[in-house]
Amino acid sequence: MAEFERETDVVIAGAGAAGLAAAIKAADGGATVALLEASSTFRQGSNTSMSTSMIPVGGSRWQEEIGIDGDSPDILYQDIMTKTKGSADPVLARALVDVGRDLSEFLANDCEVPLELLTDAVFPGHTHKRHLCVHDRAGRTLHRHLLEAAEKRSNITMVVPLRLVDLIEIDDGWEVKAESPDGTNQEIITGSVVLATNGFGANAERVARHIPEVVDGLYFGGDHSLGDALEIGERLGADVGFLDAYQGHGSVATPHGVLITWTAMMNGAFLVNACGKRFGDETTGYSEFAVKVIAQPEAQAWMIYDKAVHEKALPFADYQQMVESGGIRWVEDVAGLASLIGCDEAAISATLEGIANFGSGTAVDPLGRTLWPHELESPFTAIKVTGALFHTQGGLRVNEHANVLREGKSIPGLYAAGGAATGISGNGASGYLSGNGLLGALGLGYLAGKAIGHG
Repeated sequence: MAEFERETDVVIAGAGAAGLAAAIKAADGGATVALLEASSTFRQGSNTSMSTSMIPVGGSRWQEEIGIDGDSPDILYQDIMTKTKGSADPVLARALVDVGRDLSEFLANDCEVPLELLTDAVFPGHTHKRHLCVHDRAGRTLHRHLLEAAEKRSNITMVVPLRLVDLIEIDDGWEVKAESPDGTNQEIITGSVVLATNGFGANAERVARHIPEVVDGLYFGGDHSLGDALEIGERLGADVGFLDAYQGHGSVATPHGVLITWTAMMNGAFLVNACGKRFGDETTGYSEFAVKVIAQPEAQAWMIYDKAVHEKALPFADYQQMVESGGIRWVEDVAGLASLIGCDEAAISATLEGIANFGSGTAVDPLGRTLWPHELESPFTAIKVTGALFHTQGGLRVNEHANVLREGKSIPGLYAAGGAATGISGNGASGYLSGNGLLGALGLGYLAGKAIGHG
């Protein structure tokens, strides 16, 4: 092969959580970093900025500070394996749960992200309150702190908009081919590459091919999640996996386009269809509920709850946006609920009566729900919601250092993180645990940056 002069130690494609974590960790280890981002609107339109900032960490100091001492990486690992019915990649799952405590300290200390422990609820599949987040539970706040941390490192050069379109293997590194929106091409010689361009949720053809069950649902993710890393990796002969895996969500308010936190569900809210009838156990998980909602008439459902649940949801910035927009209307009785939904009063009355009986223990929910924290009291609200695809959870197979694999062996100098890599959610939607997306993004980004920067 021809000899090339290296221009930077690492090129990182994608400035979401994964790319930023990789850039900061590599830079702190002494590497020079070129951080490329394809979208000029990534600060508002990336999957990181659209998230709720929640990162599951087992056995963190934040848990210890409030007396939660029974959690650990081992328990989080078991929760992942239980939720995925043993189908998650065990090497990757083990690596991510084990790096959690170091990752959280890196975020808090090195990146100056003001993390706190979310105590509003235990989310489906988790056995402990373990999610770390920023105060307003807004991914855009987390993203802003990571960007500010990257901007403080003089050995990180960020270029926006510039899209990585291809990679060529050369002696001791890579020739990166990149393209700007006006068609201008650039070539960069580097020792390592981190693909952190997310998954393929915005690629309709890929979604139809790999996860057809959600093709008719709303897409609620970044518009540049086009599968770039997957296509580049496939051209290089990289191993891929879990392409049917994704995170869905069953409670995006419509037509507002605002996520209504599943914290509401875990504190007593429930879903009904246009006929006023429930159609599943809402506490099994918000990801698998996407297709359940999509299967209802007009792909819509109604989330019903009271003021006590409302108070639990208020800390979330997205929910506050819904409140401020006037999207929550309160009614005093069952007749008002029926009017909001447009259903028969007798039907919603029977649903509420059944829920009261399930909560009191005088009846068993035939749909299997056992968590009814309190008896709902008027006033009530009903919010129209739809099911959505948030992001894909399959991609390039990586090892415990975030190295991309080819025929089971690592490709020297090539890494993937976040939606560009396989996740730890097994197959389909039902294996997704709350926070798995950010754990995979930040965790693999951190591990890649550590390997590149030798830090």
